Amino acid sequence: MYILGITLKDIDAYLIKVKNAIRKNRYRIEMNSRRQDNRELFLTYVIDEEMAKDILMGLTATDFSERLQNEHEGYEDEMLYVFGKDVELLERMGNESKIVSLYIKFNKLDNCYVIVVSLHEQKYPIKYYFK
Repeated sequence: MYILGITLKDIDAYLIKVKNAIRKNRYRIEMNSRRQDNRELFLTYVIDEEMAKDILMGLTATDFSERLQNEHEGYEDEMLYVFGKDVELLERMGNESKIVSLYIKFNKLDNCYVIVVSLHEQKYPIKYYFK
């Protein structure tokens, strides 16, 4: 399938590189003050760094949504990849487990370091290009 100039094979190859970096712990999940939604996920649900890593390692090409140009000054040459994933999480306040649709956006730098820019609940349903 050919969409946005990207094939399923392209995303598979990209994910192999991303997962290799994650496996080697060459990644970080942004938790700075501009990433309140990421923090909120960890406050709302029983999820830790290891579970987040498992979610990232479980991404497939069919979870791909879109590729975006980084718009932050000085980083315009970087591409951000957006994925969505439905995962079962336990609510922190209460004892209910529920399926949570996640919005995941990351940037694989040239040095094979991955920055997870977004890892939070979807605010709006996302469109999957290979489903």
